[in-house]
Amino acid sequence: MTTSLLEVRGLTKHFPVRTGFVRQLFARGPRPVVRAVEAVDFALQAGEVLGVVGESGCGKSTLGYTLVRLLEPSAGEMRFSGAAVDLGSVARDKAFRRQVQLVFQDPYQSLNPRFTVYETVREPLVIHGLERGGVRPRVLEMLEEVGLRPAEAYLERYPHQLSGGQRQRVSIARAMILEPRLLVADEPVSMLDVSIRAGILGLLRRLSEERGLAIVYISHDISTVRYLCRRTAVMYLGRIVEIGPTEQVLNEPRHPYTKALVAAVPRIRSAAARGRVRLTGEVPSPVDVPTGCVFHPRCAQALPNCQRDVPHPVPMADGRTVTCVLYEKEGK
Repeated sequence: MTTSLLEVRGLTKHFPVRTGFVRQLFARGPRPVVRAVEAVDFALQAGEVLGVVGESGCGKSTLGYTLVRLLEPSAGEMRFSGAAVDLGSVARDKAFRRQVQLVFQDPYQSLNPRFTVYETVREPLVIHGLERGGVRPRVLEMLEEVGLRPAEAYLERYPHQLSGGQRQRVSIARAMILEPRLLVADEPVSMLDVSIRAGILGLLRRLSEERGLAIVYISHDISTVRYLCRRTAVMYLGRIVEIGPTEQVLNEPRHPYTKALVAAVPRIRSAAARGRVRLTGEVPSPVDVPTGCVFHPRCAQALPNCQRDVPHPVPMADGRTVTCVLYEKEGK
């Protein structure tokens, strides 16, 4: 059996809730926390693209930032190339970050407005001490690879002199100049015009296929996930409720939340023809999550025991895993 590039077990991220001094003084019980990511499990192979979808506030971006260790996990374990990720020293921190890079949602906010394109793409090489052998040729080569041609024409430009799509390509070039093995892309096309998105998605797919680059693609746009991702994980309130091959998850969803999420995607045919699923109520607070299954207050298929019993991930015969009591008897 081949070792997964990335293995995540029980990954959890909580944020303490800030309260006033007087309230802290008289508070009873444990300090409340925001349960942004809760006990997430998955594995990722080299060259694989995993989509992560869900409503706003479900923990997708927090999961991505925790994977690249911009946020330290509250609990759980991460293994990269079979070795536990432990950033206890500057040397280990640099070695890990060289192999795992992040592309942010907003390229204008993530680029230094005082840096030219050349300085932006060169900076990771400077930080990691990889300037030997000439930097300029490597920067030019990377700009060409991400579709900024001719590369010479972009070297001295500043972010405000670029379009949104060009800025995102610079962000991808900055991430790829270190030749990472894993890229976390946090909604990389949501800030771009529809006409530009296809080019960025095509670039990510090509990088994955040609370089063997593994990608965690975070998005709320199911259509882009369907185009780019081999597997898809559906998140709700910080938990993965369904994960499996993209076509199966999106064409034949199992979990009640996945069914509602897929049914909400606008299509040409009528809502009646595809069996629209409506969610009732509001998303619960991540500070005060429901007992049992966290989705049961909004689930039309909820059973009496869903209020008290926490569902366990159920591996299915078709290769997906569903965290729902409705399928516990079907598990392989």
